[in-house]
Amino acid sequence: MRDKYRVNHQIRASQVRLIDADGNHVGVVPLSEALATAQAQHLDAVEISPAADPPVVRVMDYGKFLYQQAKQEREARKAQKQIEVKEIRLRPKTTDHHRSFKVRDARRWLEDGMKVKVRIRFRGREITYPEIARAQLDEIATELADVGMIEQAPNLEGRTMLMILAPKK
Repeated sequence: MRDKYRVNHQIRASQVRLIDADGNHVGVVPLSEALATAQAQHLDAVEISPAADPPVVRVMDYGKFLYQQAKQEREARKAQKQIEVKEIRLRPKTTDHHRSFKVRDARRWLEDGMKVKVRIRFRGREITYPEIARAQLDEIATELADVGMIEQAPNLEGRTMLMILAPKK
């Protein structure tokens, strides 16, 4: 963040467009006059638009400015909604009865607005029949179609087949 703005001694232009501490446009002045104005008010001269011709320099308390920006970023981060991802793990040999328990949990999570990751893990020679796992994932997706939609289609990653379901809006 410090790299974006240049303060006092880092400004290289000879003429600058000056904005005073109250936000009023003073006009195009020599850099020395802008620095003197900032020093007289015990503030910093900060180059806020170096690409402009002439560059724009604002008189402000740079430390306070950085603090306010950090505070705004913290508030923005706090306001973001965190989407939680829950996971159910199955095997190709999982019975329908056990799968129904897992699907019931997944339904509850989708209704609560969480994403659900459905993972089927292969052990030993089970990997040679990925169509069994794909059929299971398709059945789960159809069972949960009323509350969730497929965000990531079933795909094989190593010894697991994975599908991600997101809640319907």
